[in-house]
Amino acid sequence: MKTIKLFVRPLLVVLLLSSLPAFAGTKEQLIQIQTQVQALQDAIAQMKTSFDERMGVMRNLVEQTTDSVNKMNNNVSDLSKSIQQQNGAAGTKVDQLSTQIQSLQESLDEMKARMAKVTKQLDDMQAAQQNLNVPPAGAVNPGQPNQPPQAAAPPADVLYNNGLRDYNSAHYDVATQEFTDYMKYYGTTDLAGNAQYYLADMEYRQGNYEQAVKDYDKVIEQYPDGNKAAAAQLKKGMALLELGHRDAGANELRSLIARYPRTVEATQARERLQKLGVSARPSKPSASRR
Repeated sequence: MKTIKLFVRPLLVVLLLSSLPAFAGTKEQLIQIQTQVQALQDAIAQMKTSFDERMGVMRNLVEQTTDSVNKMNNNVSDLSKSIQQQNGAAGTKVDQLSTQIQSLQESLDEMKARMAKVTKQLDDMQAAQQNLNVPPAGAVNPGQPNQPPQAAAPPADVLYNNGLRDYNSAHYDVATQEFTDYMKYYGTTDLAGNAQYYLADMEYRQGNYEQAVKDYDKVIEQYPDGNKAAAAQLKKGMALLELGHRDAGANELRSLIARYPRTVEATQARERLQKLGVSARPSKPSASRR
């Protein structure tokens, strides 16, 4: 605005000075000059009004742009929070899925135990048929001294199912005794590796990581083809990490991925290694054994 005034005022002076000599002395000439001055003043006022309006429009545009930028920043912040929440939810879903898979595995173990029970009943029926001609239990052969009867072991399916029930109910003392008895009497059955795994897992759940590592090793070494071998190696790696043996635990998880690459346990091992910030590729030809 000041620039316009500086430009217009000299112009008015020039017009006045140039007009006075030519038209001095007459009233009409003065009126014309006044009219021209008034016209110039009106033009200046219009220019000022137009300038103010444009400045107002520009100010509004700046304010709108600032509001838009602030809204975009808020949207970006909300989006970032949403992504973080989704990542956290994804981790929770993975844990839930692992728990569900373990529950399904335990249900499968129970089904196998029931099948073993049916097989045992069939074997008992066959044995009963064969023993129809055996002398009564009270009969004593001549020349042989009487011997006290030995306590019979509980049926395999009953012992296993009781141990699994108490394990799921967190009655670890009772379940430990039941699975220990199962290993004592039925250590060569199909479910022996499972029973040994649950013994190790109860140690892990109670924070006895040193003993858990030893018991998981029994599953891995004695039952390498069992359905709990991958889970035992995963939990062994976790137990080593809990003990502060970072390198040994990471190598155990890498070994698991190499041996069982397409299992759920391998996926969990990769996620744990990622959290540790180490590569899932083996750094040595074979995983270290503790």
